[in-house]
Amino acid sequence: MAIHDAFPEVVKTESALEELLSRPYPELVELMRRLEGDVAILGIAGKMGVSMGAMAVRAVRASGVPRTVYGASRFTDPAARAAVEAQGVVALRCDLLDRAAVAKLPDVPNVVFMAGRKFGTGGGESLTWAMNAWMPGVVCERYAASRIVAFSTGCVYPLVPAASGGCRESDAPAPIGEYAQSCLGRERVFEHFSRTAGTRICLLRLNYALDLRYGVLHDLARAVWEGRPVNRAVDSFNGIWQGDANNQALLALEHGASPAAILNLTGPETVSVTQTAETFGRLLDRPVSFAGEPGDRAYLSNASEAFRRFGHPRVTLAQTVRWTAEWIRNGGRSLDKPTHFDVADGQY
Repeated sequence: MAIHDAFPEVVKTESALEELLSRPYPELVELMRRLEGDVAILGIAGKMGVSMGAMAVRAVRASGVPRTVYGASRFTDPAARAAVEAQGVVALRCDLLDRAAVAKLPDVPNVVFMAGRKFGTGGGESLTWAMNAWMPGVVCERYAASRIVAFSTGCVYPLVPAASGGCRESDAPAPIGEYAQSCLGRERVFEHFSRTAGTRICLLRLNYALDLRYGVLHDLARAVWEGRPVNRAVDSFNGIWQGDANNQALLALEHGASPAAILNLTGPETVSVTQTAETFGRLLDRPVSFAGEPGDRAYLSNASEAFRRFGHPRVTLAQTVRWTAEWIRNGGRSLDKPTHFDVADGQY
């Protein structure tokens, strides 16, 4: 199905969902026509990586220009490797903390860095810092001459009121807790190599990718469906359909710079948790209950600069809400990986 085809009213199967998440947009196909060299996605076995790899392969095939898409991960789950390879990605088993293993990865001029650690930080702070702040240095040493798109998080910003319109890239970071601090450390390491080695880097501050199997909307819909109170200590959020996030992340390969460029990656709306839960209540025909009073601050980002460069997301939040409601109603699979968007103290 081509990008110009209408999006479906309902996503009924996981294969249909994967097709949507990996559907290449015309501008990405054009990028793959003019981009030089192969592409490597490091940390591909995570929640976004498989569909991003599939999108890159589909865009390459549509471009008609031969190109290999590699995907590196430890692949502790054999099913994840099989899923990656089924999409046409060349899977490479690699521990990105192992400098010798990273040295053996193929030479590629285009790198997307997706590896990192969030949950389980409490009690495992040293591993979190190693993965989030030391691993980038290993990768930058190996790929100093490449373009690197590196995922970061909007959690490096301070919590702000919903009426603020969200933080901009020029706003000073103010990370709360060791996870967010380690993510700022990741950014600083990438920035260091962009300055000292001239590596062209684009840092993407994402919050939050929306898939029907995980994400803020999935978390809210499941709580409503299962009759659990919705925590609204953090009563607003940003979100972007994961297919749109994949598209923009790959397009960012042409937007690396030295010093490193920074782009917020999210949707245009500031979304109310309370109102979204009530919408799910209507769509799912379930009563809605809440825990606590609405909080007045959240992790919010203004992505107007990314919209200027890449255009607005194709899939609206309203469409994603409808898809999510039907997915939950029909018993669609969950990855059982809560977003914890309602955490305001930085403890994950």
